[in-house]
Amino acid sequence: MSSKRAQDESGATGRKKKKRSSSSVEAVELCGAVEEEEVKTAVKEAWSSRTHYSKGDLELDCCPFPHCIIKNFLSSQTFVENLQRELLELNFNEKSNDLYKFKQSDDLKKRKEPHIAATRAALFGRFRSWLGDVLGVELEPTVDISCAKYEYTDVLLCHDDELEGRRVAFILYLVPPWQSSDGGSLDLYSTDGNFQPESIAKSLVPSWNTLVLFEVSPVSFHQVSEVLSQDKCRLSLSGWFHGPSLERPPRFKEPSILKHPHLPRDETVLFEWINPLYLDISYQEQIQTEFEDSSEIQLKDFLKEEKFREVSEALRQTRIQWMKRGPPNKRCYESASLDSLPECVSACWELLRSEAFFLLLSNFTGLHLHFLCPADEEDEEKEDDAEEGEVAGTSAESSSSMAAADDRGRKPSTPVCCGEVRRWSHGSYTLLHDAEAAQAEYALDLILPFGCADWQTEFGGLTCYVANEEDEELLTVYPEENSLALVYRDKETLKFVKHVNHKSSRVDSSTCREFYDFSFVYYE
Repeated sequence: MSSKRAQDESGATGRKKKKRSSSSVEAVELCGAVEEEEVKTAVKEAWSSRTHYSKGDLELDCCPFPHCIIKNFLSSQTFVENLQRELLELNFNEKSNDLYKFKQSDDLKKRKEPHIAATRAALFGRFRSWLGDVLGVELEPTVDISCAKYEYTDVLLCHDDELEGRRVAFILYLVPPWQSSDGGSLDLYSTDGNFQPESIAKSLVPSWNTLVLFEVSPVSFHQVSEVLSQDKCRLSLSGWFHGPSLERPPRFKEPSILKHPHLPRDETVLFEWINPLYLDISYQEQIQTEFEDSSEIQLKDFLKEEKFREVSEALRQTRIQWMKRGPPNKRCYESASLDSLPECVSACWELLRSEAFFLLLSNFTGLHLHFLCPADEEDEEKEDDAEEGEVAGTSAESSSSMAAADDRGRKPSTPVCCGEVRRWSHGSYTLLHDAEAAQAEYALDLILPFGCADWQTEFGGLTCYVANEEDEELLTVYPEENSLALVYRDKETLKFVKHVNHKSSRVDSSTCREFYDFSFVYYE
């Protein structure tokens, strides 16, 4: 399936807004606290010293990072109701990618509706001046504002908002009476010594006519939690005040994932586990032809039925230790501790790492994942010398010849893999991120799902492939019982797993609440 990756929310243009005559913009009064010089001075001192301050409808808190909450931001209740009405009459566009799912209006920079125009003028006029004085910086007149609607299962996952020119983010809530059980809270994350988000330190529940703002910085990680209410709309105005960006330390680089060569297991393991259909040489040739045409394939009923059923039941055992994988700006799911796997699950793991399976994958794909795999004609001349003496009939002979090659100072290419057993449930996801793009390699992805017989597409948990720095979604892999998915990707192709939403765990749902998969990556 292909689709377009949603454009980034920023929408910043940097163009100055045109001046309008006072007759075309309805006047709006701001919260009294913003108009008081004494309060402005106190907020400035508290912000500078990173201390808490509160007076009336205004509160400044610096934990986990500086943010300000101003209740009753617009002084006229009637004005706010009319503003809400105008906003709801706008056209909204569905926004959906790895990071978010919600509806957003077009840029409001030039909208002429009286209450929208008045609010825009107040925010980027008087209030921008007040905020610049509080921060002690010259904020630009750049107008960067839009309207967002979050409804059931909509979400904006963990990110820091950093983009060149953004200095302060703001959100003005125009919501009905809202409780924490409705979801949609603005969650602020604490960070570790590497400036990576750790856990939610504070959750702000949306409130009518309340403005929240925070300084965009290397530690301003936040999210809009998934909206759980099925009948309420989380309506807000949001945007950024632009100015000089704060200095950013070098971005933390995660340690590289360890890759391992195959385990010395012969073809006996294949006959024990795999559907005999896929061990037929002529059928393997058909699979390879199809794979080479599309770079992807799904092999249904891949494991023998009794083996698949045994692993499925074992994965639900409580003895397995599941560890949460983060940080949340990159991923959020559970991975099994290999030491805690039941015997049959461990055996399935060894199957996917076995030498015999590497060779089988070579036969399926034509990739060089085993020394017995025929080389491409264009590679044969280059590799003849390197391969001389290395090809032998047994694993032991292969290993010894590879070692001999190392002793002679050559570096033969050894196929390797990495993998994990994962559990996906409500709130699980993975995100695209810069480090992944920088480290992208040619690779073969393998996904083998378990426990997803009743899983529905609308729950999320789909694996999506996209072109790096482009909008186009190239391929979507749906969780399917005992269906082995193989996808070959190049350095310009990235992947993510869509957020598993609340529909997967509804009380009235008779379907499964979670599923599992073996996820492996093989390198030539």
